Order: sequence, then C-alpha cells, then structure tokens
Amino acid sequence: MDVRTGLVRRLDALAGPGALSIPVPGGTEGLVECLACAFHCRIPPGGRGVCRLRFNRSGKLFVPRGYVAGVACDPIEKKPFYHFLPGRDALSYGMLGCNFQCPFCQNWMSSQAVRDSAATAIPEPCTAEQLVALAQRRGAPVISSTYNEPLITSEWSREVFQLAKERGLLTCYVSNGFAGPEVLEYLDPVLDAMNVDLKCFTEAGYRRLGGRLGPVLETIRELHRRGKWVEVITLLVPGFTDGPAEVRAIAEFIVSVSPDIPWHVTAYHADYKMSSGPGRTPRSTLSTAVRIGREAGLRYVYGGNVPGLGNAENTLCPGCGALLLERRGFYLIQNRLRGGLCSECGAVIPGVWDKPVETGRDV
Repeated sequence: MDVRTGLVRRLDALAGPGALSIPVPGGTEGLVECLACAFHCRIPPGGRGVCRLRFNRSGKLFVPRGYVAGVACDPIEKKPFYHFLPGRDALSYGMLGCNFQCPFCQNWMSSQAVRDSAATAIPEPCTAEQLVALAQRRGAPVISSTYNEPLITSEWSREVFQLAKERGLLTCYVSNGFAGPEVLEYLDPVLDAMNVDLKCFTEAGYRRLGGRLGPVLETIRELHRRGKWVEVITLLVPGFTDGPAEVRAIAEFIVSVSPDIPWHVTAYHADYKMSSGPGRTPRSTLSTAVRIGREAGLRYVYGGNVPGLGNAENTLCPGCGALLLERRGFYLIQNRLRGGLCSECGAVIPGVWDKPVETGRDV
C-alpha cells in the first residue's frame, strides 16, 4: 500500500460528518457542495475536494476532526500577531492538508502531507478537551489553529474554539484567507482574530498557487466588517512578490480596508519545491516594503524574520512617535501601553490588549 494511501485511510477513519456542506439538487445523486473555502467543491459520492481531506461518503460530506499533527505553546508574536495580547503565549495546533499548493511553502511537511510522499507529518488522535486543558495548564490565553490551512478543518476548530471560549480563552486562525461567506459566518461565534496570508496581488500569481486573489481580499474586508481582529502577512519571495509596484498595491488595498490593520512583511527562505531557487529575501527588500507600507498610509508595518531593521519590529505611536511595544525576535521586551492608549500622548492604539507582561524574558 502506498504511504499516502495509508495516511489518507488513517485520516478517513478519524473523519466525521461535516456541517459546512449542502446537497446539490439535480444531476448526480448524492452530490454535495463543500462550503469550507472559496472553491465550493462539488463532490460526488466517493469523491474528494481540492484539499483531498473532505470527502463524500454515500451522499454525506465527511471532514477532518479529532487529531493534531503538531502542537506547541509559544509567543503569540510567532503567528505573527503584534496587536493581539502581545507578550502572551498561544497554544498552537495544526492538522494536515491545504487547499493551495505553494511551491515555496514553509510548512509543507503538514500542509502537503496527503500530496507529497516526502512530507512526514502524521496525525495524533486527541480531543478538544485535551487541547483546551493543555492551554490552561500552560497559562496560554489564546488557542490558534495554524501550521496547515485551518479553513479546511473548520468543523474541528469550531468544536475546539467553542470549549475554549467557555473557559475564557481567545481564539485565532493563521490562514491563507481563501474563504467564502459561509465559513466566515460559521466561525463568527467562536473566532476572535485571523492573520491572513496575502501572498501576492495578481491573479496570475494566485493561479500559480492554485487559488484566486478575489476571495482573499473579500475575506480581509469581511473579517474587518465583522469586528474580528485582523493582521495581514506577506512573504516577500524574490521574483514572485517583492516588486515595489506589487508591494505598494498590497499596502494600498490594506489601507482601503483600514490603515490600522498591522501588515507583516517577512523574509522568505528557500524551501520545498523552491529549495534550490532564490535565496533568502534581502534585508533591503524588507526595509523598502516597510517604507512603502508607511508611505501608503499604514500606521503599523512590521518587518520580520531578519534582525537589524531598526524600529520595524516595534510598535510606535502614530501620533507622537513614542516607543510603545519593543520586541526582539518573537519576544516582547517592553510594553508601555496603558489600557490600549499611548503612555505619552494618550492616542488610541487599535488592538486586543492585555495587562503589560513582565519584561526581561530570555531572548
């Protein structure tokens, strides 16, 4: 038996009926439409969606649940979120699979596990209670679905997040944002924040990854309309998403939604199918992107994955310029916010804040 076939069988054994589906009248008997992402796959009995993990069994959609392929408790800044409980830890869990096929994927061991025999991540059965209890034991006030694409496992996340909310925790997705309105409505009662990976700003670029640009842009708009905390990240891949014109277009789009949405521009390193391709993103490219974002009107632009970018890691007051949140790598060194206000001029700094944490953590 093929290794991938064995993995799929293990995952199928853990799957359960999914809420994010509707029957398709007429045509093939038992045809269902999956609503977990913007593909809206129409899946006949015995068939699978683009993600290969959501499948039709006798006219009923079955979906991933009851396992993790990775769990870690680490700083919320690593997601990255910079305006969402800074300095606190998040209990992060990931499953397997993705609806995209990015050749530069930095998490391909999980995201491409059912497509690529070189991926080695495996499922470990667990319960929602076990995940939430682990977050509580570790003192993490946030549970995050990340590592793979969380949209395709949203029924499981809703189960986990519902329990987390009952225990007083906050919840977030780290997602490619290729959602439709149905899944955002489904998650609305239990989701507090999302970091959306806006990978490029051209349809041709998104076609290369297996998706479309429009649904990702609409996800960012809709999350903001719903009052969710939104941060956006763009991996600056040399030759793919690092041209100044495209960087400026991304920044201007985010400004059109809200100039207060934090934008993270991060460095690419050669990986997966581009492991022999272009090298790491130059520091100068990150610095240029930070400058372009600020010139476009974004109040909070952050450079990531490369040291030595000056204040690009820090949160400054857009009013008086005071240093409010000082970071080094993924760690918060200093928090000078006072109830979400600038400690110098009293300006409101948008975000989801908590009391200042102790400083002086090892870095």
